[in-house]
Amino acid sequence: MIKLFDIGLKFNGMAIDKAVKVFDKLLALDGEDLLAYQVQRRQDIFGYHAQYNPFYAKFLAHHGFWETGIIDWKKIPVMRKSDLQGDLQLRIATPYQNKKVFRNNTSGSNGTPFHFAKDLWCHALTWASYKYRFGQHGIDFNSSLQARFYGIPLKGLKYYKERLKDLVSTRVRFPVFNLNNETCAGFLQQFRKQKFVYLNGYTSSLVLFAKYCIAQGVVLKDVCPSLAACFTTSEVCDDIDRHIMETGFGIKMINEYGSAELDLLAVEDSEGRWVLNEETVYIEIVDEYGMAVPDGTAGRILVTGLYNQAFPMIRYELGDIGIIAPGERVRGRRILKSLEGRTNDVALLPSGRKVPGLTFYYVTKSLLEKGSTIREFVIRQEEPELFVLEYVADAAINEENKKQIQQLMDVYLEPGLQLSFEKVESINRTRVGKLRQFQSNIKLNVISTEVGN
Repeated sequence: MIKLFDIGLKFNGMAIDKAVKVFDKLLALDGEDLLAYQVQRRQDIFGYHAQYNPFYAKFLAHHGFWETGIIDWKKIPVMRKSDLQGDLQLRIATPYQNKKVFRNNTSGSNGTPFHFAKDLWCHALTWASYKYRFGQHGIDFNSSLQARFYGIPLKGLKYYKERLKDLVSTRVRFPVFNLNNETCAGFLQQFRKQKFVYLNGYTSSLVLFAKYCIAQGVVLKDVCPSLAACFTTSEVCDDIDRHIMETGFGIKMINEYGSAELDLLAVEDSEGRWVLNEETVYIEIVDEYGMAVPDGTAGRILVTGLYNQAFPMIRYELGDIGIIAPGERVRGRRILKSLEGRTNDVALLPSGRKVPGLTFYYVTKSLLEKGSTIREFVIRQEEPELFVLEYVADAAINEENKKQIQQLMDVYLEPGLQLSFEKVESINRTRVGKLRQFQSNIKLNVISTEVGN
């Protein structure tokens, strides 16, 4: 078999065979050996950038941190995406200024693109991590055909680059910008014709396609018997979403949590546990002051890339709030118990109470999903007491459902909140196709400061 995926990585300068062997050795670490490895790697990568990256040295100096030898890790200043946005070349370590590095960008949660770089060895290890974690579920990137529910540039060189990457990566792109019934019908026909092994994509888009299958009385696995698994990414996937996808697709659901600028951070194993990546990144859960919180306590997620010498991803705040399961480990690896939402997706209520926006979303969703024709919806907070539920459906929400939602809001949030309903033809997504399920349009800077700093 021609390993087209591996050939593509090697063509781009990544020693994937060596990376897989090194990664296998990292997987064998456990207990004190694993802890010692992480402590040494994080100090090494910090020392490297403190010495060879002028941008990072200035960042440390700006925050009053001068020590470059033996370090007190918890005193290293936290980095945010805003710290790293700007001229990418100025943020690359000096030894890599004239070397080939992997460069990419994300859409940016604040609408501003975030450009980052990885040295090729770091990127090879990232792919070794991906191959291992997907391989646990029977996926081989060289041979398993992927149905990819993502966005794509609509024209120009970037469009053709993505199509070429799809070809090399053994995947077929299913653009998610307009998932109406006609589009979903076309998708279903593709599954009748091709032997897909797994689906991978944004939760909201996969849920919408699963709902279409259910409405048609079709189980996707029956249409495409080669299907084995579905991986969701980038957006929250709750139990309701999982049930819809497993019903519509007839295959197991695997939830992943990752960051394009870093690596996969946690992927569900065969028993549904989010096993943390302890090999290529170091993950911390901290309080508002950057100090570690006990396992079982919600806190801000910080990640350090243990191998990226090109670009300083050190104590980098993702903008997510999570909880580590106390006392649970798999092969010495910690378990991510839950993601509580994003630090900037916070509803500020009239009483002064701050709650994750998804709290409101879950209260609403659990009711609306019961026998309704609603295909998808989002929540916007326009005023401290005013929320807008924007939804796509065949028929308007009835008065009884509206009354029930109001009662649930009184119980789970606080009395006196107002909810407005807006039926729309489609819901806007980001330019890469993601769906922001909750958005606050009030005092965003105040909320972010109070919760995340």
